[in-house]
Amino acid sequence: MTKLLTGLVVVFTVGLIVACSSSDKVYQNNHIPPIEKNPFKFLYVRYFGEQVWADQAAQASDIPRQTVDIALINNPQQTNKITWLGHSSFLVQLPSVTFLTDPVFSERVSPVSFAGPKRLVPLTFNPEDLPKIDFVVISHNHYDHLDKMAVKALGNSTHYLVPEGLGAWFEKMGVDSNNISELAWWDSEQRANTQITATPSQHWSARGLFDRNKSHWASWLIEVDNKRLWFAGDTGYNPYDFKEIGQWAGEIDLAFIPIGAYAPRDFMKDQHVNVPEAIKIHNDVRSKLSIGMHWGTYPLTAEPVMEPAEQLIELSEHAKQGEFVSMAIGETLRLE
Repeated sequence: MTKLLTGLVVVFTVGLIVACSSSDKVYQNNHIPPIEKNPFKFLYVRYFGEQVWADQAAQASDIPRQTVDIALINNPQQTNKITWLGHSSFLVQLPSVTFLTDPVFSERVSPVSFAGPKRLVPLTFNPEDLPKIDFVVISHNHYDHLDKMAVKALGNSTHYLVPEGLGAWFEKMGVDSNNISELAWWDSEQRANTQITATPSQHWSARGLFDRNKSHWASWLIEVDNKRLWFAGDTGYNPYDFKEIGQWAGEIDLAFIPIGAYAPRDFMKDQHVNVPEAIKIHNDVRSKLSIGMHWGTYPLTAEPVMEPAEQLIELSEHAKQGEFVSMAIGETLRLE
């Protein structure tokens, strides 16, 4: 009975991450109708659908990982570097600013601690060893992107830029209101010499059964030190939003784009890009260098765990400009 209950919690949690119902909408996407999926449809697809689900936990030893170089990330003489902390979490260190994207430190991405998708690769750093963080950008409120453990660890030591409707959640977590900025799409905030703009993505939001789309979702454009960085967050593809971002911003120097959690395709396509669509986004926003994310960290969907990174290598020639690569979890990449 305990195993059955745990299994149901896992399915329900993943269902919240990858599906939603459309009742009582507040926020919507620009170019598709409301996503009409819910955890029960996910349950059917998971156990009765035609898709064969890979055992990602059994494949976890194949995931590239390394321990975060704590001395390197805390060396103020060596800026212009990024560290992939796993999933959609990046530590970005530039001469003028240090920030995090969607920090998630928890063992499980779930409303409960005893069940739900569990890390395939253990955390490769101690959060206490991170350098001072100037700000954090949050894409939306799903458990694999908005993490209580991370917010508790960072507390009021930093500033949070979040989509519309999400500020109240941070206040409930004890974050002072003056450390929270809610931005609508295309709104910008200037922080010292850094301009941060909320830009569109194609997704949805919920942390439970009764808060569907009551907060928005966003991608983020960060302009600082004569560079433009863009964090895609979690998104499906359409041929409009990302071209508009590219036209509005001009060339992007560095983009973080999801490449995983895309199968079964007919169920996931509106909310999670696959690798060919990720490359389309890279081209649409005119990125000089893109890093693949949202793979290899939590077992959320059906594809083999290494398939996103392997497909990215195979298809990267379709990137019209610049490079599109993946990193090892914990790896630090020095930028030019």
